[in-house]
Amino acid sequence: MIRFFYPDYLYGLLLLPLLVAFYILVWKGRKKSLERFSSPAILPRLTDAAGKGKRVVKAALVLLAVAMMLLGLANPQVGTRLEEAKQEGIDMFLALDVSLSMKAEDIKPNRLEKAKFEIRSLISRLGGDRIGLVIFAGDAFTQFPLTTDYSAANLFLDAVDVDAVPVPGTAIGSAIDHAVESFNFEDVTTKVIVLITDGENTEGDAMEAAESAAKKGVILYTIGLGSPAGSPIPVYGTTGRQVDFKRDRMGSVVLSKLDEVTLEKIATVGSGKYFRGSSTQDELDAIYKSLNALQKKEFGVKRYTDYEDRFQYFLLLAVILIIADLLLSDRRSLWLAKWNPLRKEGEVGLEKN
Repeated sequence: MIRFFYPDYLYGLLLLPLLVAFYILVWKGRKKSLERFSSPAILPRLTDAAGKGKRVVKAALVLLAVAMMLLGLANPQVGTRLEEAKQEGIDMFLALDVSLSMKAEDIKPNRLEKAKFEIRSLISRLGGDRIGLVIFAGDAFTQFPLTTDYSAANLFLDAVDVDAVPVPGTAIGSAIDHAVESFNFEDVTTKVIVLITDGENTEGDAMEAAESAAKKGVILYTIGLGSPAGSPIPVYGTTGRQVDFKRDRMGSVVLSKLDEVTLEKIATVGSGKYFRGSSTQDELDAIYKSLNALQKKEFGVKRYTDYEDRFQYFLLLAVILIIADLLLSDRRSLWLAKWNPLRKEGEVGLEKN
């Protein structure tokens, strides 16, 4: 297996045609200059002595040297050894509510930011487990599928906000169904869904979705963010400053209340546990500790390849080509011209004269 450690240098090879055009322009300019300052009788001797073939060879040596140098800078590497490493862990989908009610500030700084903070903290502790994220409001979407690329997971998490799902509402059942459909049940891994929401289900049947997931062996944990008493939902202006609270059609301030009953039932059906979110506690940490007690199963084999650098061979070849160019004269060699079958009659004689 061959790869380039710095592949961006390979774009420099696109400049080689420009170098060819440069040489052609230089040769044509040189010929025009000779025609301008010499007589027709002397011109054949001057151009013949210069040796057109050698100029082409010297130009080819320079072009090849540049190509070899660029290949060397790209650092070609050759794979020399393959190893197999077993991957063990659980498959976990986080279903994160991004409805407008998650902007309520009964948990500081608000419900959504608290949830994102806990998810980042969880990702930093993972080691071999696959994690995915489903975001939902009135509908559910996959923000990123199951992965062990935790850096990419954090990048996708940073982009999550209440406007990430254009459909308003809170469809808990749709989020559970979407996560279940994203699992690969051919893998024998333990499969977990962690539902993070304020619990105000407005679309579909959440309990039906939870029962369907449980029948497939999916464990369901729930985290409720907010307070049962309710909290207003701030509305911000274009400058980022709060201008009001969300109001209903009658002009009354809307209070977003935590529905703990529904979340407790979902966790019970899914053989998991319900946690109420708070500003100080890390609920996902408690969930992950209980998940670590579960038996982790192998879900794949990852191959690692040792690579060895080969840049030195290309750079050495570039140096050899440059030295060859410097040592090679651009004047025509008489002993080669003597044996040239394409030479015209009397050409060698001209050189001698």
